[in-house]
Amino acid sequence: MSSAVCRLAPSPTGAQHLGNARTFLIAYWSARSQNARLILRIEDIDSPRIKPWATEQAITDLRWLGMDWDGDPIIQTERSPLYDRAREQLLDAGRVYPCSCTRRDIEAAASAPHESTASGWTPDAPVYPGTCAGWKNGDPLPEDKPFCFRFRMHAKPDRFFDRVHGEVTCDPIQNIGDFPITRKAETAADCLAAYQLAVVIDDIDAGVTEVVRGDDLILSTFRQLQLYEALGHSPPSHAHVPLVTGTDGRRLAKRHGDTRLSHFREQGMTPETIVRWAAKTSGLCPDSDDSLKDMTLDQIHQKLIGQFDWVRIHRQPTIVDDFGSATN
Repeated sequence: MSSAVCRLAPSPTGAQHLGNARTFLIAYWSARSQNARLILRIEDIDSPRIKPWATEQAITDLRWLGMDWDGDPIIQTERSPLYDRAREQLLDAGRVYPCSCTRRDIEAAASAPHESTASGWTPDAPVYPGTCAGWKNGDPLPEDKPFCFRFRMHAKPDRFFDRVHGEVTCDPIQNIGDFPITRKAETAADCLAAYQLAVVIDDIDAGVTEVVRGDDLILSTFRQLQLYEALGHSPPSHAHVPLVTGTDGRRLAKRHGDTRLSHFREQGMTPETIVRWAAKTSGLCPDSDDSLKDMTLDQIHQKLIGQFDWVRIHRQPTIVDDFGSATN
């Protein structure tokens, strides 16, 4: 096994669908092509949206598609002490401050529409206007309403190399702004970690060297790069793969019909069908290549692992209308 460490990181906020499957499969093929250690992490930190059945189903779905991993799953909700220590480190360094602003406050303070980044990525959240940013260590914490801890963005880093999209640039202050690293609570001790902090700490702790995820999260990378720097660690490499969308150009959701993996399994579709589709639509296997058709699931995986190359991965999203018809 090499020194590379990769991860599969499903979030149990609902059922895994075709888009999730393709991203996980690409991450899996990349990891196994490097002979990397592959960890499974359940990103269940977003507790209000977590479905109690979704973790077990995500594991079932991944195994059904022929994926495996090394070691027991890592569960984010069991790791709060790690996140709390990181928050305190950032607080001591002056990189975070308490913020009691609501989303409505932030949206009301926005004076104009936000421009796209230099690389063309549209901002994924309202840019924080800095209302609470004057707080300094030693100042009292808010007492009259809930608050979160918000991270102070710097002007750098403002670019990174993505294995799919090449160089991605952004003005972190103008396009992203200060962002929350905890959820809101009445006291500092009750401010539980939010997604951005949790994933960085987990990746640092596991020694992750490659992050593969959907390109709807590409601006999150700029947030996380600054967290790595503030915590004194080097970031992993990143590959943001295009999404699978409906005909309306929006990422898959209930409005596009039933694209759950469990639905296709219950309908009798084979995992080989979905894996072949993922290989062809991602660019790893040309449409004209029918060599996967008569292979077993394991044989398909071994072929794709053996020929995996990031330069083959398409940069454009895949549009799905009728998946059953598209795979016949």
